[in-house]
Amino acid sequence: MVCATSIFMKRSFYNLNYDELVTSLQEEGLGTSAASLLYNWHYKKKQSSPCTHNISKATQKFLSDNFDFSLPEIDEVHISDDRTVKFLFKLHDSSKVESVLIPFHNKYSICLSSQVGCAMKCSFCFTGTQGLKRNLETSEILGQFLAAWRWLAENRPGEERILNIVFMGQGEPLHNFDAVKRACEIFLSKNGASIGTQKITISTSGYLPGLKRWEEEIPGVNLALSLHSPFEEKRNELIPVNKKYSLPEVLKHIDSITLQKKQFITYEYLLIKDFNDSVEDARAVGELLKGKEAYINIIPFNPFPGSKYKRPSDNEVLSFKSIIDEYKIPTLVRITKGDDVLAACGQLNTKS
Repeated sequence: MVCATSIFMKRSFYNLNYDELVTSLQEEGLGTSAASLLYNWHYKKKQSSPCTHNISKATQKFLSDNFDFSLPEIDEVHISDDRTVKFLFKLHDSSKVESVLIPFHNKYSICLSSQVGCAMKCSFCFTGTQGLKRNLETSEILGQFLAAWRWLAENRPGEERILNIVFMGQGEPLHNFDAVKRACEIFLSKNGASIGTQKITISTSGYLPGLKRWEEEIPGVNLALSLHSPFEEKRNELIPVNKKYSLPEVLKHIDSITLQKKQFITYEYLLIKDFNDSVEDARAVGELLKGKEAYINIIPFNPFPGSKYKRPSDNEVLSFKSIIDEYKIPTLVRITKGDDVLAACGQLNTKS
């Protein structure tokens, strides 16, 4: 007779927000004070070893028997001449994603991925060429942040200051809404990473189902819309989801969002030579956004293998910006970092 055996898979600790961890302890009849101790140990102190101080033996056993505390494995590290660091992470199923540490003023921003690949198929984005493989779990999103922090502690001691989080890596964050929401809850938790709402930005191509949930379920964090063109025909080419969720519809919803203190909407404008960089394009952007509580980030296109688009010259970028400046909209040109290791905006791509 063949005996059937079941393989018990431990749940990742990093998939639980604070309330879920408290509930999990309560259901086992264990003290819930351990929740704050565990969050402080793993998210504030960013420790990888088991937390034992002031944790009962019964709680330690429950955690050991039921939870996995491992992080995504750093498969490759690419360091740019400007000190930008691109990580290739290997996940539990051998899928891979990239994330990027971007240095600024002795601190870092981290660009996180939310999916393996992406379903949006944006023509300007290297990730879009590989299609969507799967959503990342919350633990895999948080794991990028924690593993990058530990890499800094080991390789650039004294520089472990990741102060800004941007969901602008691989994937459409609002297409993986639940996992991104839970990751934000943990980042924001006073018991966890204690990152301020104004320090987190979620980027979207204009995925309307996620946008409709965003204000109520992830309040306070900043939103960045991939605008890239005010003209439907051009935006349809760049962002195919625009055919389903049109720009007027997306903007109408964004305009209805009640912004909290220090919260803002950024409109990302990818500037492509001889495509969306004309005087007409600039004036249309100004007319579209004037009077709104808007910031504009102009992003000169970053070439990637096989792309048909070209990067404009610095003078062309400044000329485009000068026209938008006439509309009194705060506008910045994003400085390209990490393009020598394909770590700049739109250049991330992995194969599972």
